Amino acid sequence: MGQVPQGLLFTGSGGGPWALTNRSDLDPLIFLTWSYFMVVFNDPGSVPENWEPMLEENLETGDSLSLPEYVGTETRGSTRSPSEVMERRPDVGFCSRCQNSKPPRCHHCSVCQRCVLKMDHHCIWVVNCVGACNYKFFLLFLIYTFLETTLDTVTLLPHFIKFFGEAKTHSISPGNLAITVLAFVINLAFALSLICFLVMHASLISSNTTSIEVHEKNRAVRWKYDLGRKKNFEQVFGTNKALWFVPMFSKEDIANISALSGLHFPTRSDIETGSSRS
Repeated sequence: MGQVPQGLLFTGSGGGPWALTNRSDLDPLIFLTWSYFMVVFNDPGSVPENWEPMLEENLETGDSLSLPEYVGTETRGSTRSPSEVMERRPDVGFCSRCQNSKPPRCHHCSVCQRCVLKMDHHCIWVVNCVGACNYKFFLLFLIYTFLETTLDTVTLLPHFIKFFGEAKTHSISPGNLAITVLAFVINLAFALSLICFLVMHASLISSNTTSIEVHEKNRAVRWKYDLGRKKNFEQVFGTNKALWFVPMFSKEDIANISALSGLHFPTRSDIETGSSRS
């Protein structure tokens, strides 16, 4: 990330901030690296080929019906017209570029040239999209990068102040002074900028929204995916508290939390599906 960590800096007998020391921030660095590789190499979520929506009442049994089959089944022996039935159809769309149905909250990425499940954005820093299957890893990458750069900034601060005093007496080489100032400024800049990203994503998680869905949510009276802060948080980080800040999911969470698959999302019971679509 451009920082010059304390434990990786060294000089000769002069010691100072560059002396090789026992790092107190090894854990954030390990989790930072782990989270980074998880978000880079994990698929954010792709729409299965020839995917068809699954009805809410059939989610438990695993049955899947196409829209024509759904309309035929619902109108057979019923007084409801096809148009009325279609108002209750699963909230899906169709991607003209991929030529495939796409689940709710799915968007086409112009960089990856494919549809991404619950897409948040395409991140150039991880050379990958951030979606349903790697959003937690991306957030942990931000958190641990913030902790790492903050620790480095705090560690370098006394030496940053001290070196300015030594610079007046010319008791320090220009090279060491430049490296200290550069390392401090870069770490401080990253830490401050990451605060903004973390606050923004904390707000998105609390309302169960993605960066792409912000404008859609603002137009809605009540956001249908907002299930409360606790459930919203669990849809991203899982229910296993021991793994909340570890870049992995338990088998139970993967099996029981449908939102982690990116294909099915529970909605508020007080909002009609049909009335929530524009």
